[in-house]
Amino acid sequence: MPKIALLPGDGIGPEVAAAAVRLLDAVCDDLTYDEHLAGGAAIDAHGTALTDEALAACQASDAVFLGALGGPKWDTNESGAVRPEQGLFRLRSELGLYANLRPVKPLPALYEASPLKRELIENVDLLVVRELTGGLYYGDRGTADGRAYDTMVYTVAEIERIARTAFRAARSRVTSVDKANVLDTSRLWREVVTRLHSEEFPNIELEHQLVDAAAMRLVAAPRHFEVILTENMFGDILSDEASMLTGSLGMLPSASLGGSVGLFEPVHGTAPDIAGQGIANPLGMILSGALLLRHGLGREDAATAVESAVNRALEQGIRPRDLGGNATTAEMTDAVLEELT
Repeated sequence: MPKIALLPGDGIGPEVAAAAVRLLDAVCDDLTYDEHLAGGAAIDAHGTALTDEALAACQASDAVFLGALGGPKWDTNESGAVRPEQGLFRLRSELGLYANLRPVKPLPALYEASPLKRELIENVDLLVVRELTGGLYYGDRGTADGRAYDTMVYTVAEIERIARTAFRAARSRVTSVDKANVLDTSRLWREVVTRLHSEEFPNIELEHQLVDAAAMRLVAAPRHFEVILTENMFGDILSDEASMLTGSLGMLPSASLGGSVGLFEPVHGTAPDIAGQGIANPLGMILSGALLLRHGLGREDAATAVESAVNRALEQGIRPRDLGGNATTAEMTDAVLEELT
């Protein structure tokens, strides 16, 4: 029986996690769950954002299912303070999750929910492939004597492995995004991606774009993109920007892969302003569950069933609050469940 390490996290995390588990159980009757605290909840209980016990449970599982981590309660600028995000960074590092996949495919039922014109987002189907364990987020940093620094480092091997992930995911074109006109790391990035393309993936078209140009094109002509390959911070920003094509950050799922165990989570945050009210949009978490089924357990039919049920529920007109409707978390979840039958 597949075992899922369940980390509900903070804010709306436990609410959307519970909703998604209902969907997983509806399409698979053999899943078991090993639940642990993470993020701010773990800091309050244990003084650390991820205990050794929780990490061991994740390592021993078939997949990790994460709600959301963080919140203003634990925000601090104090150097060396324990922060909820450290739990996520530790998971990525210890599990070897170097590749973050964020599919962006606006659903026809939500075309009108996007701030972009319908004609711009129709038939958009892109994938952001973000390097997840290098760059600024993992480099040396510090603050002292009125000076702060963050260090961005990438090696050839790190660039090669994430580039291979992007090329293998592509049908015809990869857009590699960097800042090669300014950064040495980006110049190495561009050099390695270009070489790897010519040596291993010559049948896939490769283009390079500077990150500022890519950000503009993502809203001006999103259909141009198929696979966007980029480093950690640029990928973080561009994938959040891309969420607006779908109408809401609450719609975007993600999969973090690379090691023997994958981690699956919605792109949205903890939304502490609505936590506990039962009105959070569960669809990003539910769709992350579909990615768990596909990439974590190899159950393509079950993954497709969940995604189709979400689409059909939205076609019936029901909407969560962030998409202009008034459906509660439970009502939205029930609507998707009804479409599974």
